[in-house]
Amino acid sequence: MDRWSLDDVQAAAPDASSLAAARRLAQPGPWSETGASDALLWGRCQGSGRTPYQVSVDLQARAYRCSCPSRKFPCKHALALLLLWSAGAVGDDAQAADFAQEWADDRASRATRRAEKVAQPDVPADPEAAERRRAQRVATMSAGVEDLALWLADLVRAGLAAARRQPLAWWDAAAARLVDAQVPGLAEEVRATGSRVQHDDDWAPVLLATVGRWWSLVHAWRRREELDEGTLGDLRAVLGWAQAADDVRARDAVTDTWLVLGAFRTQDGRVQQQRTWLRGEGTGEVVQVLDFAAGGDPLPVAQAVGALLRGDVARYPGAALRRATFVTPPEVVGAAPALPAGGDVAAAFDRRAHVLAANPWTRRVPVVLTGARLDVVAAAGAGAADGGAAGGVAGGVVAVDPVGHVLPVLPDVDPWGLLARSGGAPLDLFGELEDGALRVLAAAGPAGVPGVVGA
Repeated sequence: MDRWSLDDVQAAAPDASSLAAARRLAQPGPWSETGASDALLWGRCQGSGRTPYQVSVDLQARAYRCSCPSRKFPCKHALALLLLWSAGAVGDDAQAADFAQEWADDRASRATRRAEKVAQPDVPADPEAAERRRAQRVATMSAGVEDLALWLADLVRAGLAAARRQPLAWWDAAAARLVDAQVPGLAEEVRATGSRVQHDDDWAPVLLATVGRWWSLVHAWRRREELDEGTLGDLRAVLGWAQAADDVRARDAVTDTWLVLGAFRTQDGRVQQQRTWLRGEGTGEVVQVLDFAAGGDPLPVAQAVGALLRGDVARYPGAALRRATFVTPPEVVGAAPALPAGGDVAAAFDRRAHVLAANPWTRRVPVVLTGARLDVVAAAGAGAADGGAAGGVAGGVVAVDPVGHVLPVLPDVDPWGLLARSGGAPLDLFGELEDGALRVLAAAGPAGVPGVVGA
């Protein structure tokens, strides 16, 4: 198999910090028993412990495994091994190390079992049994939601300040009960909120807004029989009640040319998520495609930001910012020279308010800022257009619109390269507006930023 280029390795990195750490490890010193075959790459990396980490990479499927405790895929050790291999510092070896071959055999066995399951003839569904399973799940979820209501009442009664003194185990216990109640979406939010309350300076307004959001979910679930299909779809999505993709593809497909606005990857424990934002050139509708991978399996290769894709997109039930999936693999038909028309910071918050009016449980809203400059601040208190939600910048990179309003830029997508390429010139930025800050996912602008590029 052809060796990966440096760009290939960089594209596989989950974030800039992992890539920087990998570069420090990409030297022969900590490595032993390295080797590569047509399909596998392997090696042992000496960490701080006595036993070296076992690192394996499936070069064809782009899957990764490492015995280190990192939750990132690929971790810094796998990235470092790839950097060594791409530079020609890992020799070819037809015989894989035992730990790498065992992992590859296990992956092949699981793939075979999945294929056999798909090949099995369809068994006619039993509608009565399906309805019994649905009723049982609804009852289980209802019990979990009522338990959450009691937990929220106790939290508010004790006061938000008391919540910050609670250990992470307190939040994890509440999340575990929600998992048992088959409400995984809300369980993930509880864990993430506990971490923010423990570590973030702006924890108080975030917790207040989140508690209000969860309370509205409790009351919406209690009145679910009165909700329209779109609102019920949004409620099910935030609670984590999944709907089969095949059912979605069979009922609500739209044919259009879709602009890839941006993409972002996250990881929750052993589960990776990739969300890709698309905008229909004909309909103007913005949807998000969600992909998941667990247990070290690779995510699908992300679509290039700025690409124009022709294909059918099926939408999940929802009232606003609907999730979608491609009915068939799309065809790349071109590239966009610019982002769609956007506005200033005030328009971004107006857009957020409009979306929240239709779907009050969404956490992030896609927006386009037109003619915004990226700048670096040590500290700022500039008031944002929403009456201060984006004010109180603690330092870092900010986006400044043409009228001078400031929007903090979230650091989980490294903005420094884009800042350097822009040279301080105005850019059109696409990103996710979340908790009063912007996660920049794409840009278009001056000569240093050709067309629409990912951040």
